[in-house]
Amino acid sequence: PLHDALPILVLDDNEDIRRLLSVMLSVEGYTVYDAEATDKALEIIHDTHIDLIITDLIMPDKDGLEVIIELRRNFPDIKIIAVSAGGRIGPSTYLDMAKKLGAHRVFNKPFNQQEIIQAIVELT
Repeated sequence: PLHDALPILVLDDNEDIRRLLSVMLSVEGYTVYDAEATDKALEIIHDTHIDLIITDLIMPDKDGLEVIIELRRNFPDIKIIAVSAGGRIGPSTYLDMAKKLGAHRVFNKPFNQQEIIQAIVELT
């Protein structure tokens, strides 16, 4: 496989985005786990070796910023890519906050698939 089946977790409450990223990353040779809620994502992280997470920032149960804080505190080796379409205050505010809290890369939705792949290659 292209990338030694590097384990990546996709966390997004939008099923279409999860499916898009999962298929895209699987085709690239990554091992992909996905979660629609932060609790499930954290469960996967506790039970499985994950190298990188792609997380949405605005989700119903817990926002991605909280996930980033928790990962930085408990799993400092996991690389984080944050994606956001905005919400009430617009994507750039959330993405700036994500960066300040420790996300390695941030992308607006809709994102360019090639840019996401490139970011993953650079981070791993």
